[in-house]
Amino acid sequence: MQLVILSGMSGAGKTQALKKFEDSGYFCVDNLPSEMCRGFVELCSRAMPPVEKAAVVIDSRETLLNSNPNKTLMELEESGMDYRIVFLDCTDQMLERRYNETRRRHPLSEDVRTGIRIERERLASLRDRASVIIDTTNMRPLELGSAIEKELGLCGSNFILNIMSFGYKRGVPFEADVVMDMRFSPNPFYDKELRYLCGKDKPVYDYVMADETVVSLMDTIENMLVRLIPKFIEQDKRRLVVAFGCTGGRHRSVCAAEALYKRMKDRYHTTITHRDIVTEGGDIKERIGERS
Repeated sequence: MQLVILSGMSGAGKTQALKKFEDSGYFCVDNLPSEMCRGFVELCSRAMPPVEKAAVVIDSRETLLNSNPNKTLMELEESGMDYRIVFLDCTDQMLERRYNETRRRHPLSEDVRTGIRIERERLASLRDRASVIIDTTNMRPLELGSAIEKELGLCGSNFILNIMSFGYKRGVPFEADVVMDMRFSPNPFYDKELRYLCGKDKPVYDYVMADETVVSLMDTIENMLVRLIPKFIEQDKRRLVVAFGCTGGRHRSVCAAEALYKRMKDRYHTTITHRDIVTEGGDIKERIGERS
């Protein structure tokens, strides 16, 4: 198992850094007491499937529990555990400025300057043992993420594109980033041969995709995503939800979602969800049954 121990000065960006590890597929735990570290490693090894990558934060708050991180590190080394320490540092002046801006209390003292001084003393040994030291004094959050990727070789391409279909009669999905309305296209519901089928069935799919406007729209959306997704990744956005809607969420929107999925699945990690396809199918049978 790969274990990263994340430490550093309070206010230097450990919370943001831990999010980067989490986005990169690490099992993350914040503020884990060092005496529990070996137990945590054993727990990860017994998991099914076993946890392959983990990141834990161990910092100056350890001293509040009278723990000794150095003893834990020696035990990990004796057990043959492969671990790395990433230490985030920052100038005292910038740390003091950040605390004053957020009006937060330093974990080791009511007085920020005193807290910073005490913390440096208590973290000196961890800093000396660090594999990577990152100075965040002049870094923005996105730059910190890039620095971690560069130093540790984290995977920066774990982007997920979620394509979904829905019916407007049940509301627009709140998680959607991009919404496309497919109600401009002829509705297969009004064809008795297609009514009880869905957009995953070939006759319905062929019917919807016979509309040149739909094909043109798919071309436009594909080109847009190919250009925009790299920009989203640069901004550290790891998920994009593209939702297609039609009246009920069973025919046109499903076809569009399936069409885009076929175009994008080999470019990015892509998932597809049809929110209302089953519910609308039941509603159609119920409505038509009432009429007959």
